[in-house]
Amino acid sequence: MQDLINNLPKLAKDKHKENKTFFTKLKKKPPKQLDYIMQDLHEEEFKRTDCLTCANCCKTTGPLFTDKDVDRIAKHFRLKPSQFIEQYLRVDEENDYVLQSVPCTFLGADNYCSIYDVRPKACREFPHTDRKKFQQISYLTLKNVAICPAAFNIVEDMKRRIKL
Repeated sequence: MQDLINNLPKLAKDKHKENKTFFTKLKKKPPKQLDYIMQDLHEEEFKRTDCLTCANCCKTTGPLFTDKDVDRIAKHFRLKPSQFIEQYLRVDEENDYVLQSVPCTFLGADNYCSIYDVRPKACREFPHTDRKKFQQISYLTLKNVAICPAAFNIVEDMKRRIKL
């Protein structure tokens, strides 16, 4: 798994132009059953992929924290939202709350998340490959294939399955 993670940025870069072309076509003419196809591909891939052997998303990127996320996680820590923000978050250039640093503060050495039950929505939904109206988030998927081996595999399977 570590070899794949190490090679992922190069693999994604090599496939970027092909993927971008595919997603441009997909956006213009998404198949009627796209959401179902993506759900199947997502489920098939996550039968094979164990995120606990990877956790590359937690090691290399930080999620956005919505106000609901902040409130929920602050409550979990018995902090006021403002205290949680001050201790763990910063505002990025797009005015979103993000972690002060990566790897994620809440990621343990065993790749387990210490706030898993209350984790941010962005973490719960990552890598977003089973999202409805998938064609609308192609820009995000193009980024995620360089981070997540499962997302990379899902996109490769998707290109084989959907002929555009």
